[in-house]
Amino acid sequence: MWVWALLPVTMAVFGTVGIWVVYGMAVSNNTVNITEEFPYISTCGSYNPQSCLFSQVCNICCVLALWIVSIRFQQVRDLGCASHTNTSSLVLGFISSIGISVLGNFQQSVVKGAHLLGAFLAFFLGLAYFWVQAWLTYRAQPSHDRNWVGPVRIILCSLCTVLVICMGAFHITGYRSEAAFSEWALVMCFFALFGIFAAEFRHIDFHKLAVQKEGMKTDNNNTNSVWTLQEIH
Repeated sequence: MWVWALLPVTMAVFGTVGIWVVYGMAVSNNTVNITEEFPYISTCGSYNPQSCLFSQVCNICCVLALWIVSIRFQQVRDLGCASHTNTSSLVLGFISSIGISVLGNFQQSVVKGAHLLGAFLAFFLGLAYFWVQAWLTYRAQPSHDRNWVGPVRIILCSLCTVLVICMGAFHITGYRSEAAFSEWALVMCFFALFGIFAAEFRHIDFHKLAVQKEGMKTDNNNTNSVWTLQEIH
């Protein structure tokens, strides 16, 4: 069912548009001065009124990311790759998604420690999640999209790795504008990585979550809950 492909695309588009709107608001009301230095995303979202929008964008992206991570985990498992690596990807994806909400709701101008923790979870664990997904691209059942999804995912993950290193190095050495540019580019690459899931999600036939009363049995399955995700090729 191709409609599932809209989920990662929606997150990528919504997140990208959302943070650039926050940037536009910050510039228009002079809470950031781009003539002095290019601002970090967090700096743009630290002051009212755009801080409210920034929090909402992060919260919605967090929910969408959790949904995508859950579906991708089940999809890979249904493709015959029920491994510890896939489970690890689920854990990394969940924690990094929560990090998005934390950094959005604890602005750096108010609670800097919590904000930095959220940024660490979102950026570093998020990067680890996508590297695991790049590996799982070649471990799960072959698909027609693997020929281009795999290389693109690896290229974007490599670019994200370089950008994370550059962002940290520039920030430590005092090149704040360059560090901010690296951060913006990094986030754009993250949204692109989420968007790529559309290629795999378009093969999903249906996604069903059914919760049954304890003791009930259906089709030789005596578990209390059923969560299935089927694909067409």
